[in-house]
Amino acid sequence: MAAKSQPSAPKAKSLGSVGSGSAAAPGQWGRAWEVDWFSLASVIFLLLFAPFIVYYFIMACDQYSCSLTAPVVDLATGQARLSDIWAKTPPMTKTAAQLYAAWVTFQVLLYTLLPDFCHKFLPGYVGGVQEGAVTPAGVINKYQVNGLQAWLITHLLWFANSHLLFWFSPTIIFDNWIPLMWCANILGYAVSTFVMVKGYLFPTDARDCKFTGNFFYNYMMGVEFNPRIGKWFDFKLFFNGRPGIVAWTLINLSFAAKQQQLYGHVTNSMVLVNVLQAIYVLDFFWNETWYLKTFDICHDHFGWYLGWGDCVWLPYLYTLQGLYLVSHPVHLSTPHALGVLLLGLLGYYIFRVANHQKDLFRRTDGRCLIWGRKPQVVECSYMSADGQKHHSKLLASGFWGVTRHFNYTGDLLGSLAYCLACGGGHLLPYFYVIYMSILLVHRCLRDEHRCANKYGRDWERYTAAVPYRMLPGIF
Repeated sequence: MAAKSQPSAPKAKSLGSVGSGSAAAPGQWGRAWEVDWFSLASVIFLLLFAPFIVYYFIMACDQYSCSLTAPVVDLATGQARLSDIWAKTPPMTKTAAQLYAAWVTFQVLLYTLLPDFCHKFLPGYVGGVQEGAVTPAGVINKYQVNGLQAWLITHLLWFANSHLLFWFSPTIIFDNWIPLMWCANILGYAVSTFVMVKGYLFPTDARDCKFTGNFFYNYMMGVEFNPRIGKWFDFKLFFNGRPGIVAWTLINLSFAAKQQQLYGHVTNSMVLVNVLQAIYVLDFFWNETWYLKTFDICHDHFGWYLGWGDCVWLPYLYTLQGLYLVSHPVHLSTPHALGVLLLGLLGYYIFRVANHQKDLFRRTDGRCLIWGRKPQVVECSYMSADGQKHHSKLLASGFWGVTRHFNYTGDLLGSLAYCLACGGGHLLPYFYVIYMSILLVHRCLRDEHRCANKYGRDWERYTAAVPYRMLPGIF
């Protein structure tokens, strides 16, 4: 699933020739080197308006009971001014700043100072020191995979506080939601600026840096592929996984606690949102090693798109269903609730099995069975920036023989389930599935554009073997 995904990044012009079908020149696969006018316009639009979009959604829930149209109507009819809305918006507070600083510091300590021990006693879990994919420059980075451990420790402490220690209220996140948003923005912009400067002055690996000559594109998409401090602190892995995704389930729990405080009970819709999204979050951390070979790690450089997106966009817009249910408690009928649960589980099943098939195929170098049969394979080759020729195998069996990105289809089914749990009273909870549809289609096209540049004629053979991208017979 695409928990790691933020606002859809623009696709810049690549130097590799897709139309010729020839293999790309060494080092040309990965993030773009050149920026066309449309990409630049998209970058500037996102830099200007993505923070406003987040503010608008959260403000609408705080001041207009989650109505997306009411603020516009009030402004258009003169019943409110922008200054009035801004004046009612809670500012950043000392309490929120301390809370957020403690949260990020705690996650940094769990990430850097506590080597993973979960892989020693959890059968099937792969953690500890693991290798990532080959970078465009031919580098293979090592990672300390301990996200599941961090999630478990964090949530054990949360439940211990809620039932035994009582150091703070379980509604603390909801109660400081907007002040915390300002803190998250500060961190998002600070880390994005830092890695931009780092990429120019002291990159971790200069061979994996890309400079387009355009400041705005470099700032948004990043110039360093894997910015690091020391041996183990990898910015991309930390911010993609922590603190945003670890916080996701805590945020939902805080929303549920607020609903309990306000109404004396937690609705079945809130339970469904908590359970289905917790399954997804746990899946992410259980398969964190697999994540090292995904689009985010293998292709995206680290800039504002990931830095700010992971700090602000993900925790604030991926949790809109729980936020909505605090002020609009929805009790679903048993058939409705069961249907939402089954849809969410079906989406998760497709997503997980599809990714498991690809992971199994990679680990065994194709010497495995997919759906009880020897997998169909398309042999590919490509060149990295160091001039080395590499060979790959593309899977064309199982779910990967149905479409080229059937895991995205499962992701969308799960996303729809989260939204359907909120009923049909408001548009706001459905932002997630609308956004994910746009993002995953765009990501699909970005991925295929890069693969076409990376593999050349071999990619054409693969698309001939698997003609559809996400929906069989349609797209």
